[in-house]
Amino acid sequence: MADLDALQAELSGLKLETHPSLVKQKSRDFFWYSPVLKRRLDDVTGDLVVTPSSEDDVARVLAACYRHDVPVTVRGAGTGNYGQAMPLAGGVILNMAEMTAIRSIEPGVVVCEPGAIMADIDRRARTETGQELRLHPSTHRTASIGGFVAGGSGGVGSVRWGGLRDLGNIVRLKVLTMEAEPRVIELAGEDIHKVNHAYGTNGVITEVTMPLTAAYEWVDVVVGFDALSSAAAFADMVANQDGILTKEIAVVAAPAAHDYFLRHQRFIGREQHVVVLMVAPFAMDALAGLVDRSKGTLTYRSDVTVAGDGESVPPAYELCWNHTTLRALRVDPAITYLQILFPYPDHLTKVAAMADKFGDEVVTHLEFVRFDGNVACFGLPLVRFTSEERLDEIVSVFETAGCPVFNPHRYTLEEGGMKQTDPVQLAFKKETDPKGLLNPGKMIAWEDPSFDYSSHKTYLFPGLHRA
Repeated sequence: MADLDALQAELSGLKLETHPSLVKQKSRDFFWYSPVLKRRLDDVTGDLVVTPSSEDDVARVLAACYRHDVPVTVRGAGTGNYGQAMPLAGGVILNMAEMTAIRSIEPGVVVCEPGAIMADIDRRARTETGQELRLHPSTHRTASIGGFVAGGSGGVGSVRWGGLRDLGNIVRLKVLTMEAEPRVIELAGEDIHKVNHAYGTNGVITEVTMPLTAAYEWVDVVVGFDALSSAAAFADMVANQDGILTKEIAVVAAPAAHDYFLRHQRFIGREQHVVVLMVAPFAMDALAGLVDRSKGTLTYRSDVTVAGDGESVPPAYELCWNHTTLRALRVDPAITYLQILFPYPDHLTKVAAMADKFGDEVVTHLEFVRFDGNVACFGLPLVRFTSEERLDEIVSVFETAGCPVFNPHRYTLEEGGMKQTDPVQLAFKKETDPKGLLNPGKMIAWEDPSFDYSSHKTYLFPGLHRA
């Protein structure tokens, strides 16, 4: 057992929290979107929360934990959905919430600390320079930039810019190692892949440089269709229109949009399959022409429609990505979801086939993105959960049909999508975290190099206990 009392004495002067209920609160993310992860991880908690205010504080914490063999799990805003920030081996929660400085905003680039909230970055960039971030999750108002880089993959903006994996969507990262004397490492170009979407297993991000693009007063739009195939075809067509600038294009099948988008419900018929878009103002006339040509109904546009009774409606991005799942869960707690790639060029054919196969058990929700240079779509379907076995069967059906599943009901890097070792991330972990104390249990390649990814067995971390 680690000597946590001795560790706390070494960290005297830093902001520490040991109250069990507060520690447990900071030990949780949105893992409960998954009934599978909720069952496995609901009792997981750290032992101590440390909130640094500078890079020097972070280095001090890492060095002390290294000496005492205490695991460290880095936490941003806790908006991840796969248990990325759950401390499976207990230990220290490194809460980055006070490292929020936005250090500089220049043409095309912003430099900030990892705890900066993405909406705050956009607010300042827009006010000072007329710019905004290229990409952000649907949790824009609460998510931190460091958490997005370490645990996210794309989101709002991906229809134009692709994902975080695409070169240029992260400019530079500064990372601290977990060694006796932590080192600062700066990463750029392809080296960024070492820590992007690595869940903080191989370094602690202390500074992020992200690209900016021109900001617009985006118009939120909802278009209704009688058929799901028509909605998907329209979304795909708009995504491929080079002259129509969009930031978000999603499809949600009936009756989910009506039943779950409660504050938009008056604008959506129960039998309507909807396309949700964010469109630059100059492109609205062109979009309206495409709606007419496609025999859709423009049911809502934020620059014209009055909600009525002084009631506000959420922004379009809070109807999309995993906010769709969140809104469904608020109405029906039995709902869960999957994450699926429908690859180009036959993505719409695969979407239609899977919708026909599963019917109401798996309700179609699509996010249109640029993937390897082409327009494709991710599925985040709403799944009516009955059992873990049935969930695995559904996953198998999608994968057999050529639709890779990035499984949100697993908490490891590899099972979430790669299904194989990432040798670059593993090699970097050996260099930066020689004791394996950073977020233990999330990288199978470190914990169990002989694990058979083809066995279809779930990896279970043996260290699910307190430090």
